[in-house]
Amino acid sequence: MMSSTSGKRSTRSPAWRFAVGCWVVSIVSSGANAAAESPGKLTETVELGRVLVEQTATHPLTRQYVGAALNCTSCHLENGTHPTAASFLDVATAYPAWAGREGRVITLEDRVLNCFMRSCNGIRPPQGSPPVVAMVAYITSLSEGRPIRMNAASPHGPRRVPPLGLDPATGDAAVGEKLYTQRCGDCHAADGNGTADGPPVWGPRSFNSGAGLSHVEHLAAWLKLAMPLDAADLTEREALDIAAYVNSHPRPDFVIEDHLPPAEEMGVYNGKR
Repeated sequence: MMSSTSGKRSTRSPAWRFAVGCWVVSIVSSGANAAAESPGKLTETVELGRVLVEQTATHPLTRQYVGAALNCTSCHLENGTHPTAASFLDVATAYPAWAGREGRVITLEDRVLNCFMRSCNGIRPPQGSPPVVAMVAYITSLSEGRPIRMNAASPHGPRRVPPLGLDPATGDAAVGEKLYTQRCGDCHAADGNGTADGPPVWGPRSFNSGAGLSHVEHLAAWLKLAMPLDAADLTEREALDIAAYVNSHPRPDFVIEDHLPPAEEMGVYNGKR
């Protein structure tokens, strides 16, 4: 055999060539086996992500990172498949995206990690950890086949909740209190601490002041599309007044240092080699 570089005859023995051949066959075989397993592993990971979105506060993989009595599906209705209420549908197409709050471009995983700290009033899970990878895989699966449109303006997908056409400052908490009693109290309790049928909407077990819904305008816009559950029929004015009432109550303060893990737990290497 002639070397392609020196023109000298190779001194490689037949045994050496046989060993290399076996090594190549082994690598190809291993790759083929991995490829055969990968669709099933990905499907399992996506399904795990769906379960974690539904059971965020109680599942063994995520409960240690959650400080509120809330699951992702508490806000992202129907595990994010509701077409309008903070929908996950098509949202992965917007990432990476510019995030003004963070002052940088963020990934979808960053966005999920932020929700643990703010909407779940918890601790940021390690980046690249199994539960976070699973949740991002599930959310991404709901954008499969859709064109990428990275958002240079904000970290929102094409189905973002649109703002109301009312000035948030005009929300009337006194009127909202009456509406809350009539329309919301049965599920969320008169004291806002929630029931078996609805999560807490203020107080120590609710989202903290760093969450988007802690702003009256964002909560009102979401209420308009989402509540009452399965029969969303609030007018814009009713939604705004209820939001003003709900957010007139105390909730946990957001101090970012309280929601970050130790530096050595900020991220993990999730490969096997």
